[in-house]
Amino acid sequence: MHFVQAKSILTAGLGAKGINVYRGCTHGCIYCDSRSDCYRFTHAFEDIEVKQNAPELLETALRGMRERCMIGTGAMCDPYMPLEEKLGLTRRCLEIIERYGFGAAVQTKSDRVLRDIDLLDRINRKAKAVVQITLTTADERLCALVEPNVCGTARRAEALYALRDRGIPTVVWMTPILPYINDTEENVRALIEICVRAKVRGIITFGMGMTLRAGDREYYYAALDRHFPGLKERYAREYGNAYELESPNTPRLNAILQEACERYHILYGPDACFQYLNEFPKSYEQLSMF
Repeated sequence: MHFVQAKSILTAGLGAKGINVYRGCTHGCIYCDSRSDCYRFTHAFEDIEVKQNAPELLETALRGMRERCMIGTGAMCDPYMPLEEKLGLTRRCLEIIERYGFGAAVQTKSDRVLRDIDLLDRINRKAKAVVQITLTTADERLCALVEPNVCGTARRAEALYALRDRGIPTVVWMTPILPYINDTEENVRALIEICVRAKVRGIITFGMGMTLRAGDREYYYAALDRHFPGLKERYAREYGNAYELESPNTPRLNAILQEACERYHILYGPDACFQYLNEFPKSYEQLSMF
């Protein structure tokens, strides 16, 4: 890792704002879009750029904001990589969010989020906290291949259950669904079962498939050669250099997911979930004015 002094930390979104304390990732997920050339990394992806002044920048920004909103983190790089245990920058940012009465929407694949469950609980009691956890495959062996340097699905499920028990709402990113790898009815149903048990508020998918572009594609194809011999050639034949790679099982898998979400009253799809994630509770905003 290497340290930088950032000039700013908050990015604008629809009704919310976001922060990325780290840039790069060590999880090693074979499909990671953040590796794409369009993000213009000037350092190795695993050489994490640490914005060491992120808490100070965040406090200055929040102190000057008249209206409270949700503050998201983890959209580009996971805020709970192993280095967070030593550096604690994510926790310091959450402490500032809690102090100034803002909401937090945290996105991660790591069970390290449970380290901050007390803090997230306080944020949720004062305003709103939502934890988003990615689940892609219920098969632990397969999970270890496609997401090698982070905890497996079973442990992430345990994190969801712990958050449920504390009353902290959760959303699951059931994406990407990799064609010919985890795009099976058995897998989708197993992931839905976890979501139902965890009483998640929503499930985000972008169809049943994945995206690939320059930088990301080369890394993914190299992983296919290592773990799934011959599959790269099948991808090349069927998808060429397409950005969106849809699973041939999409209609059936979408139907299964939509039916389950309707049955268990789970928000379905990105639009409904993002609306929920970005909504700051009006009741708290009104109370804070008096």
